[in-house]
Amino acid sequence: MNSALPAAYRITARDDVAIALRDLNVGEQITIDDQTVTLRDPVGRGHKFAVRAIAASQPVCKYGWPIGRAKTDIPVGAHVHTHNVSTRLAGLDEYRYEPASESALQAQSSSATFMGYRRPDGRVGTRNEIWILCTVGCVGRTAERIARLASQRFAGRVDGIHAFPHQFGCSQLGGDLDRTRKLTAALACHPNAGGVLILGLGCESNQLDKLLADIPANQRAHIKSFAAQSTTDETQAGLQAVEELVQLAERTKREPCPLSTLSIGLKCGGSDGFSGITANPLVGRIADRVTAAGGAAILTEIPEVFGAERLLMQRAASEQVFDGIVSVVNDFKDYFIRNHQPVHENPSPGNIAGGITTLEEKSLGAVQKGGHATVTEVIRYAERSSKPGLTLLEAPGNDGISSTALVAAGATIVLFTTGRGTPLGFPAPTLKISSNSALAQNKPHWIDFDAGRLLAGEDTEQVTDEFLQLIIATASGQPARNELNEEREIAIWKDGVTL
Repeated sequence: MNSALPAAYRITARDDVAIALRDLNVGEQITIDDQTVTLRDPVGRGHKFAVRAIAASQPVCKYGWPIGRAKTDIPVGAHVHTHNVSTRLAGLDEYRYEPASESALQAQSSSATFMGYRRPDGRVGTRNEIWILCTVGCVGRTAERIARLASQRFAGRVDGIHAFPHQFGCSQLGGDLDRTRKLTAALACHPNAGGVLILGLGCESNQLDKLLADIPANQRAHIKSFAAQSTTDETQAGLQAVEELVQLAERTKREPCPLSTLSIGLKCGGSDGFSGITANPLVGRIADRVTAAGGAAILTEIPEVFGAERLLMQRAASEQVFDGIVSVVNDFKDYFIRNHQPVHENPSPGNIAGGITTLEEKSLGAVQKGGHATVTEVIRYAERSSKPGLTLLEAPGNDGISSTALVAAGATIVLFTTGRGTPLGFPAPTLKISSNSALAQNKPHWIDFDAGRLLAGEDTEQVTDEFLQLIIATASGQPARNELNEEREIAIWKDGVTL
């Protein structure tokens, strides 16, 4: 980092804390705006220190909002973290519909285009792949074998042939079984899949006929299915089905498509103290550009909205959407309470090591991925997004489950911010955006874009333009790091009884 740049950064003038941009030592004098602060404690990179005295039990503000409550008196220059700040989150909250007074993000036409695949239902894919989905975990290895052999046999004819096994689909009851079925059906309808083989076993709870009934009739032309128990050679039957799907899929070619046809999933994982000031706001600016052009952005991780939900509620397109946000937030809090868990059981150990103190702080940073776009719809887990603008999707914070849900909801690219790093990838191209340059330099085979450049003083609009060009290139076929590394998987949300 340029030594002439500031050693710390305060996000808003209302904040009680600043974030260290490098490791700071006891006794260092740090200038914040027009104030000089002498550090009482060492403060690690990405961690916070007090820029004004905070009395015990008083709110501690960052992002202009409370991120917790002081456990003790916190003097100016003290390290502010889990030892002296606690969450203010408890149980369910009551909310009132109070839309923001400022004007919503204005629609804006864009000349940007990408080379996508137009589907018969009007949606546009960024890939033209064959997906092999499973009704049950028993045929997961079979699906992988079919995908491996088919990839060799039909190489170059489509963008890829991939199996997405999971361990569920049998010994499940009620909501768990419904979620497995609905999520699989939603994935089968994804515009990145030019052909889908749904492989069943035959005796499982997640029966093929009921799963297929969850797929609209006008979207079944590119889907084939069979139960392995009903055929002599399931591998050969699978290869024959894939060959027919390849013949169908290869008829569709890439063509110029406007930004209004793009659907982006917004995700953060392994966040650190910089995520909320670099990578997440960068993704938020992309969400603003895509939604202003008429495209869609999907935000999830409901437990990582706790403490910041009012920011989204202020941007609800209508009172009905506001009610949907209230319902999905309080339902998720009630899910924690029913299972005798605190609603604030977050951040993770890695988040804490990176400088995040409370769930409120994590949430206030996380919701910035949604930019300033109007929230136009709220959907439940395994449902599909149907409106332009910002969609709020019910799913937990778990990286695998929430990212899979984003794809099932229709995201054709996932924008995944991270401060700690992860190799994970999902059915749609998964672009990893590092919050700090050290991660990008250390893990170049994981990271697609370095948002840490913003800490070095690079122009925000220029960096945003460059990132949008990377998204367009990826949407047009340039592989993301997860695709190059063959990191693709799905995870399904389970919260009930296993037989």
